[in-house]
Amino acid sequence: MTDSRTEPSASTTGLTRDAGWELGVRRTAAVPPETAWDHLVGRGGPTWLGVTPVPTAVGAGYRAADGTTGRIRSCSPGRRIRLTWRPAGWTHDSVLQLTVLPAAGGATIALHQEHLADAGERNELLAHWTTVVEGLVAELQQSV
Repeated sequence: MTDSRTEPSASTTGLTRDAGWELGVRRTAAVPPETAWDHLVGRGGPTWLGVTPVPTAVGAGYRAADGTTGRIRSCSPGRRIRLTWRPAGWTHDSVLQLTVLPAAGGATIALHQEHLADAGERNELLAHWTTVVEGLVAELQQSV
């Protein structure tokens, strides 16, 4: 018999104490981490953020053609960018983080989003970001 207090239920998967609802997606591309990073902040910017080039200066704002807005919160060039992300029509900011990690045979792109409104928003965005990250990996694979 298991103790339900220690196992997450399907209805609370992604719910944290400090960051509210969150999600994560990871995929690996057979390219060096430097190539992955350059793509994410350059030609790949429209795929995940809707802008190119992606601003990397802390405090810089952005506005995508679809109305999504935000500001860069932190950036470790070559490794991680963290920013606020608010699509048009939302009444709250979420925090989006994209990280490039060295992996066996390539680079892992890890996307993390937190401060989502509820489970429905999380599920919708999990599907969205899975497609986006898979698209980034496909772009990277085509570049080699």
